[in-house]
Amino acid sequence: MAGGVEGSIRSPSVRIDRLLVYLRFARTRSAAVALIEAHALRRNRKHVLRPSEQAHIGDVLTIALGDSVRVIELLTIPDRRGPPASARSHYREVGQFREVDEAELDRKGQMPIAASPLVADKPPDLPEKRF
Repeated sequence: MAGGVEGSIRSPSVRIDRLLVYLRFARTRSAAVALIEAHALRRNRKHVLRPSEQAHIGDVLTIALGDSVRVIELLTIPDRRGPPASARSHYREVGQFREVDEAELDRKGQMPIAASPLVADKPPDLPEKRF
């Protein structure tokens, strides 16, 4: 009985792997699980360790996709996977960062501001060893 009272007080939630599919950050739940297992997802600055963790309205998700990092705030919980425009209405983009390759730095002569946090901590590539 206490579970019913507690459930009505808490905000609605959804499994984080399903949420990634509904918001179109992953095509399938298997792909969403692969993102989670690769430690490419954080919820409120903490790594998501299990696909079964719950996401609530107001949570901030940090998602590393390829060479970019997307930071979103969850505004509403979607009921299903819908068209992209509908999926975007459920979250607010807080920030988007991407890594910059050396060729882009050479062309522009400076590092773009949006890419600064990711590039600053990246170690330099080592030259190949010849035997």
